[in-house]
This record gives sequence, C-alpha cells and structure tokens, in this order.
Amino acid sequence: MQVHLDVLGWLHVLVGWVALLTGTAFLMLAGGTASLAPRVLEEIVRNPVVWILFVSGLLLAAGGGLMVAAGRAVVARRPYGRQATLLLAVVNLCLLPFGTALGIYSLWVLLNDDARRAFGRRLRASA
Repeated sequence: MQVHLDVLGWLHVLVGWVALLTGTAFLMLAGGTASLAPRVLEEIVRNPVVWILFVSGLLLAAGGGLMVAAGRAVVARRPYGRQATLLLAVVNLCLLPFGTALGIYSLWVLLNDDARRAFGRRLRASA
C-alpha cells in the first residue's frame, strides 16, 4: 500500500502543476483580452469573456495549488494530507475523465485500514 500512497501523492502533485499552469494561462488570456480590446475601460469591465477567463484562471490556480499541497502531504504522510486528498477526491469526481479516475483511485487508496495506519489514524471497527 505504501507504493500506492506514493503514486497517489505524485499524481496529485502532477495534476496540481498542470492546473496551476492552465490557470496562469487563463489569467494571462484575461489580461491580454482586456488590454487588446479597443474599448474604454468601462466596456472592458463589462465584457463577460474577460470575467469568465479571470474567474476560471483563479479557480484553476487555487485548485492546482491545493492539489500540489495535498499531494506533497500524502507523500510525507502528514495526517492532514489524507483528509485534504479525500476532500479533493470528491471534487475531482466531477471533472471528467481524468479527475474522475484520480478521484476513484484516491478514494480506493485512502479509504482502507492500511492507509489509515500509515497516517496514524484509528482503524475501522471490524464487523
């Protein structure tokens, strides 16, 4: 199970960096769209494309940062890493197709007694 925990942590780090880079690209697109539009400032602010790019970029960058932090915490076996990764796994289930696969793998790896033991958590009561 230790190998699965390491693979899971590094997958979260990798996906987090991709999301960070994508969010940065969206933020740059929002800035470029706002600066190249031949309109006055009031019309640029009302332009929905700029806002969609800006909000999407912020969400992707924030989510990517959380993924990187959670992945590094899983690799280091920090107790909050398991909880953060479980929370992100539930969110990732909605992101088709790769997020869904990563979410299912995260839940499979982290919701068993070996992972609980590795993170110093109490084991589930046996039936």
